[in-house]
Amino acid sequence: MTELKTTATKADFAHVRDWVFDLDNTLYPHHINLFAQIDRNMTEFVAELLQMEPAEAKLLQKRYYHDHGTTLKGLMLHHNVDPNAFLEKAHAIDYSPLLPDPALGEVIKALPGRKFIFTNGTVSHAEAAARALGILDHFDDIFDIVAAEYVPKPAGSTYDKFTQLNRIETGHAAMFEDLPRNLVVPKSLGMKTVLLVPRNLEGVVLETWERAEGAEGTGSIDFITDDLTGFLSALLAD
Repeated sequence: MTELKTTATKADFAHVRDWVFDLDNTLYPHHINLFAQIDRNMTEFVAELLQMEPAEAKLLQKRYYHDHGTTLKGLMLHHNVDPNAFLEKAHAIDYSPLLPDPALGEVIKALPGRKFIFTNGTVSHAEAAARALGILDHFDDIFDIVAAEYVPKPAGSTYDKFTQLNRIETGHAAMFEDLPRNLVVPKSLGMKTVLLVPRNLEGVVLETWERAEGAEGTGSIDFITDDLTGFLSALLAD
């Protein structure tokens, strides 16, 4: 595999006018582990819904996540679940681990053009997280799983909905994500792609398909970084 680039210059992104960011483990570091709370809530929902033991429910939850992009999509397809009930349960979490990040806010604000959050979560979850980080006001819009009609990334139709709704010229856009497979479609559409990875993999459990190497989507990564603020700062340097 070609070695992935870890740094970029202003020239590499000089054509970009639309900046698209995933939310969880992208706009905040993986070690914050906010998703652990969501994961626990989803397991509880599945266990209660299907009258399963927690361990069994977690295995099914993860299988649906892998096979369908989100646990919710699998539950809707196989169990006719009300998406609103699931999303309300999943995102009933404590956001206090997220602290204001003024440096990240400054670089996002300084990026030339529009900025978007594109998440498989909900608008309310994205707003709460971005507000806690102190960066919410720097985004033009949030595209969530409801706007996607509950069809999650990496489905091509969902990227089409997002780009058409916001009139994005994909040849002048960049996508920042923490999952390699979610960069396949953006890359095919001509977007510059950046993968966010944990700063310290020790103690971090990632599925094979979530890793930068040997995973679906690896060939669709232009750059890889474990420091979003530092990466964006380099793009703004004279």
